[in-house]
Amino acid sequence: MAYETILYDVEDQILTITLNRPDRLNAFTEQMRVEVIDAMDRADADDNVRAIIFTGAGRGYCAGADLSRGGGTFNYEERGYKPGEVVRDGGGVMTLRLYRSTKPIIGAINGPSVGIGSTMQLPMDIRIASEKARFGFVFAQRGVVPEACSSYFLPRLVGISQALDWGFSGRVFEADEALAGGLVKEVVPHDDLIPRAREIARTYIDKSSAVSVALIRQMFWGCLSADHPMEAHQIDSRNMVYMGANADAQEGVSSFLEKRAPQFSMKVSQDMPPWYPWVKEPDFADGVDADPSRLDDGLKKG
Repeated sequence: MAYETILYDVEDQILTITLNRPDRLNAFTEQMRVEVIDAMDRADADDNVRAIIFTGAGRGYCAGADLSRGGGTFNYEERGYKPGEVVRDGGGVMTLRLYRSTKPIIGAINGPSVGIGSTMQLPMDIRIASEKARFGFVFAQRGVVPEACSSYFLPRLVGISQALDWGFSGRVFEADEALAGGLVKEVVPHDDLIPRAREIARTYIDKSSAVSVALIRQMFWGCLSADHPMEAHQIDSRNMVYMGANADAQEGVSSFLEKRAPQFSMKVSQDMPPWYPWVKEPDFADGVDADPSRLDDGLKKG
């Protein structure tokens, strides 16, 4: 796929995906959603990609949904959907794809990020912010509700009280508040943002097994909703036994004892355990009869 709204650049095993509509502060569109999902599919299939950085072109990260339709922007009936018809939120389709990633994802938030600009960051593994970044879960001020699976992710990341405070008010807040609230890991000088993101990414690559990292990502995210620690014990045990019998465990121990850098050989594309993925995504029918071809976001119309 040729990309028009994002940039895709791989350097030293780090993929940088840049939202690229700088004249519109990288406002989110259906095309951008499709391109980001394609980029994630491409990255997961490429063993040369070991970590992913998301950032924005120009002075903003993402200004939220493109509001060029005016007051009808969020009215799905105006796009041809029938009242009560099951429609998937496009932001949620995208964040669910980020959630399934086998590569670590770092959000390098370079400027204003509101609405989907903030909610799309939540399934990323860490977020760091430029001192120029601003955030806002502005949905209540637009007369709608948070989307992109943020009712799952945000309370888990920052706690229920902080999530509700930002959700109820819909206010835009500075990077320092995002740091204090637990939304971002660090706030750095603007010019240091991408170098710092790349520095963090290297710590995930240089001495780590790619398959170990992929499994850790799936284990930690997947067990957030476990009903009992026994569920974690079951998958931890299966994955530990699997990895322990394979080449990367042999290399990891040998390199440590020999005081040298490890040379891991296992590949995410071919060496994940046979039970991966063990977390199965539920269907989105919501108990309502609907044409499966239309279980998609309303952004695709109009």
